Amino acid sequence: MGLTSAMFTGVSGLLANADAINVIGNNLSNVNTVGYKDSRTLFSDMLSLNVGNNSQIGTGVKVQKIDNLFSAGSYESSTNVTDVAIQGDGFFVLASPNATTATASTAYYTRAGSFRLDSTGLGLVNPDGYKVVDTAGNAIVFSQTATDASGNTLQFQKVSAIDSTGTITLLYADANGNTATLAYAGAGVAPTPAATAVKIAEVKIPNPQGMLKQGGTLFTLTTSSGTPVAPATGVFASANGTSEKLLSNDLEYSNVDMATEFVNMIATQRAYSSNSKTITTADEMTQEVINLKR
Repeated sequence: MGLTSAMFTGVSGLLANADAINVIGNNLSNVNTVGYKDSRTLFSDMLSLNVGNNSQIGTGVKVQKIDNLFSAGSYESSTNVTDVAIQGDGFFVLASPNATTATASTAYYTRAGSFRLDSTGLGLVNPDGYKVVDTAGNAIVFSQTATDASGNTLQFQKVSAIDSTGTITLLYADANGNTATLAYAGAGVAPTPAATAVKIAEVKIPNPQGMLKQGGTLFTLTTSSGTPVAPATGVFASANGTSEKLLSNDLEYSNVDMATEFVNMIATQRAYSSNSKTITTADEMTQEVINLKR
């Protein structure tokens, strides 16, 4: 190996650490993003060259993997009942804005539960219009009308509660003062006191780090992530209320730790400077060789 190889080894370090500082900068820029998950850069060495006597010299470094770290972020209370956080390892399931159903392969997955009603006042969506999916695989749409125990036809008023298992309680009323709180019974299905509740989907991914980021704190499945296990009935599972809970009136914020990111930034900056020094030193040594002939 010659001095030129040393320069290229230094260049590989510059490029790899430049990617690392981009990851750190992205983490810091999303420190207040709801549901954002921290990323880290993993490096690996490049091909080593044999130099005899069972010895090798490395040729630099490359980015091996950008990992997403799915530890829980901080929780903050909210006055909005449709703000929901997950206590556990699961994910909400969302359908694209133009879809009415979702399957495991077409769905989007997120930890950001800042949900609200759509322009019709009946659909449950995220801020970008992606639709919250229920355990039946349908985008959640509340019925405009419902029937109470006395047979009165009532009009939808609001979402009044979401419990730890994802059951949505809806308030209905009429002009005569009759009211009823009824559980969501399925997309567009008029709820009744005897109807079976259909819950918000909440699934566990076998390998979350294998998922692919899609922006907007959304992820999609890949072959590395695996597919969530389907329940005995329905398309998607729901929170069990113990190890997996939904917390209404709460939001999970970013899990980025600023102190850790600043330490990583310092270490990355020093590594970048060290690699640039490798290049300048190799250049000076090359100049010495050139100066042998005057």
